[in-house]
Amino acid sequence: MPKHYRPAGKKKEGNAAKYVTRSQAVKLLQVNLSTFRRLCILKGVFPREPKKKVKGNHHTYYHLKDIWFVKHDPLLEKFREMRTYEKKLKKAEAKKNRDLYERLRTRKPSYTLDRLILERYPKFVDALRDLDDCLSMVHLFAALPALERENIEVKRIHHCRKLSHEWQAYIARTHKLRKVFISVKGIYFQAEVEGQKITWLTPHALQQVLPDDVDYSVMLTFLEFYETLLAFTNFKLYHSINVNYPPILDPQLEALAEELYALSRYLDANTRSARASGSDQVEGQENEKQHDESDLRLAQLQHQLPHNEPGALMHLVEDAAGEDEEDEDTKECKNLFKDMKFFLGREVPRESLLFVIPAFGGIVSWEGDGAPFREADQSITHQIVDRPTQGHKFLSREYVQPQWIYDCVNARIILPTEGYLVGRVPPPHLSPFVDNEAEGYVPDYAETVKRLQAAARNEVLPMPGTVKEDLEDPQRLLVEGIIDRAEANEAAEKKRKMATLEKQYHDELKMELEGAQYSSSMINQNIESNTASGEAREEPAPDLQQIAEDSTNMSKLVMPRKKRRLLEAMEIGKKRKQANVDLLKERKKKNEAGQTSKAK
Repeated sequence: MPKHYRPAGKKKEGNAAKYVTRSQAVKLLQVNLSTFRRLCILKGVFPREPKKKVKGNHHTYYHLKDIWFVKHDPLLEKFREMRTYEKKLKKAEAKKNRDLYERLRTRKPSYTLDRLILERYPKFVDALRDLDDCLSMVHLFAALPALERENIEVKRIHHCRKLSHEWQAYIARTHKLRKVFISVKGIYFQAEVEGQKITWLTPHALQQVLPDDVDYSVMLTFLEFYETLLAFTNFKLYHSINVNYPPILDPQLEALAEELYALSRYLDANTRSARASGSDQVEGQENEKQHDESDLRLAQLQHQLPHNEPGALMHLVEDAAGEDEEDEDTKECKNLFKDMKFFLGREVPRESLLFVIPAFGGIVSWEGDGAPFREADQSITHQIVDRPTQGHKFLSREYVQPQWIYDCVNARIILPTEGYLVGRVPPPHLSPFVDNEAEGYVPDYAETVKRLQAAARNEVLPMPGTVKEDLEDPQRLLVEGIIDRAEANEAAEKKRKMATLEKQYHDELKMELEGAQYSSSMINQNIESNTASGEAREEPAPDLQQIAEDSTNMSKLVMPRKKRRLLEAMEIGKKRKQANVDLLKERKKKNEAGQTSKAK
């Protein structure tokens, strides 16, 4: 008998008991593969990778607890009911039973995913953390054309467009947008809502071509869940700023396809009315508060209320509800385009600019019906143009390219407009999601923007080779409470040593220039070194790089195999990053050489 032989019927153990293959899961749930895939997407069940694959490497494995979790869900029974309904409907149509067919069509079973949202996201913060893919998917389908053969309906496209505009209107109204980047794939946005950074991708406003190698049924299942999730998120966010949801839009603007502007007007009107009613309520609460405080003092004087009763004051006096204070980032974003009016040309990406400019405090209009103001308005400060030449020009405004808006947003300052004028090649559009210092390559325009930011904030940038803390006086930092006494003493000692070394260097340099003799100790050291070199042949100086490599190799030899492989992977990553930096520097040299040759 083999050592690991287990008789038939015995209980399984280990990975064989914890994991099942996809075919076993489908057989256990008694559904077809498409329904099983749909259930897994809606419930958030995903395949696992067990350490030991019992059935082989060519199978997909699921945790058995996840399968039981799906099996006891009411949605499984609802899908079976819908499958039975489709069979009955098909049978009635085949038998040409018109009455039964019409009666069945009015009794189609339906379901909602509200319970699944609460089950998968017990807290609102959990929903915000998982909103990146949701927003990208909804914005993608909002830009797709309707296609009957792929079951992409017009109603669903309009619903996605409505949800995306509601989200953008909230972000613009609360000034939560932080970063924007234009790429070949689309426009990347990043917002910060309740401390969570949310990044999503919006496709360009172009004609979308649907490829044939994409399974749209899987995407539509994801979209079905994401629509419900985004609707719940918008509901919660709108109620947090005292605005009713769903919003009621202006039918004229909605007919002109200006939903985002209509939503902005709706939010402004509702928040203004909510603020007015809130102020009236606060005044009433303040009057009640004064009255309750007088009653409390009277009760204390008459010894009707014990002085040490816990919570006695809380029962009689309630604080008025105040608005949440805005953080520094929100204030900075809110005032970036303050007192600026923008007018958009017909050729610019209007939808993204209608979202970005109000999010940073600007006022925007466009050419067409339903616009807030016309092109001839003399109060316009900037006109966004994306064409080689501009015929008619107003002297009271500046004509810039759309990239100027996005670069100002990422830099958080108003950049000079000379490089973004009409007909000029704009500066490189740098990604705000890349840390240039960590990557090892800082573009020239990034250095220029950094200098402009320092000038705007009245800061003094450190010289190359020094840090910013060297410019500060340790004693002043200690008085202001920025550092403690130990750090101040350490900084003062470091500053003293640097001053001593600098003085010594200048003295030696001066002696060399004057041709002065060395001191006696230095002469004795030179004589001893000369006699030693005469007795024996001078050995070459050790190679420090070789010593470092030898020590690294020795440490690698004593490492465990797992850590050694991890270290090798890290070294490969560093070499790849350095190769990319060298490639960028080489391209920069070639570009500069080409520009100099053209100038000649």
